[in-house]
Amino acid sequence: MALSWLWALPLLGLLPWGLNRAIRHGLAAPRVRETGSPEGLPWQAVVVPTRNGKQLFGWFIPAAPRAPALVVMHGWGGNAEMMLPLAAPLHQAGYTLLLMDARCHGGSDDDSFASLPRFAEDIEAGLAWLGDQSGVDASRLGIVGHSVGAGAALLAASRISAVRAVVSLAAFAHPATMMKRWLAGKRIPYWPLGAYILRYVQRVIGYRFDDIAPVRTISSIGCPVMLIHGQEDEIVPLADAEAIHAAGTPGRVQLLAVAGSHDDYGDIERSLAVVTDFLSAAFSESPAAT
Repeated sequence: MALSWLWALPLLGLLPWGLNRAIRHGLAAPRVRETGSPEGLPWQAVVVPTRNGKQLFGWFIPAAPRAPALVVMHGWGGNAEMMLPLAAPLHQAGYTLLLMDARCHGGSDDDSFASLPRFAEDIEAGLAWLGDQSGVDASRLGIVGHSVGAGAALLAASRISAVRAVVSLAAFAHPATMMKRWLAGKRIPYWPLGAYILRYVQRVIGYRFDDIAPVRTISSIGCPVMLIHGQEDEIVPLADAEAIHAAGTPGRVQLLAVAGSHDDYGDIERSLAVVTDFLSAAFSESPAAT
């Protein structure tokens, strides 16, 4: 009888595998495909190559020849269509736009997983693609991102000095803090399960959270950055934007707190004049100043 438990040893070896599989499944982004299009705008569907031999779905909306251009990236579980409220005003202000789906989202290719660093890789692929278009001023490229897409925009801008402007909508300050909020919402205790999940995710994505946290990457960005955050955001509190702002280079990072929640981009449509003024000033700077 003392040895009767030995039959369970093979099952114990399966526990980490089963737990890791459950973590991946639980954290996987939902795929929501586009059902509409940028009506009233001169758009065309495009395919943008990215890492791992994958392809991204996008809408290319050209403006006047040699216009400055923006990559527009959605958040976790989103798609390009969800960013359409920004398209017409930004295009009318004179910007060429590339609205894209990140890998594992919308109409883009699947991959082994999605993550903030992979969102950043896809943004970088979009910037490279825009720079190759004959009607785009490759010396004036910027990024607009929402939520995870905003964190990825900040990460991409910290790595690519040619980026001239970033508009961050509802970015979280640190992935670990964001995940701890998610764990609490799911009533998953931090110790030991939550701590294991955080370590496992960092191992899978190949980055320490500290190295990709917007509160850290903001200090490495040379171009002007506008942080826009909804005061009623219950998913990412306004305090996150305040922390990113405090960590940025003085005079180079602006914080605009507006009425609204997380998924309406902080009611940004009422603040688009401020955004376009910011972009105009950023793109008017000499590249050397950036």
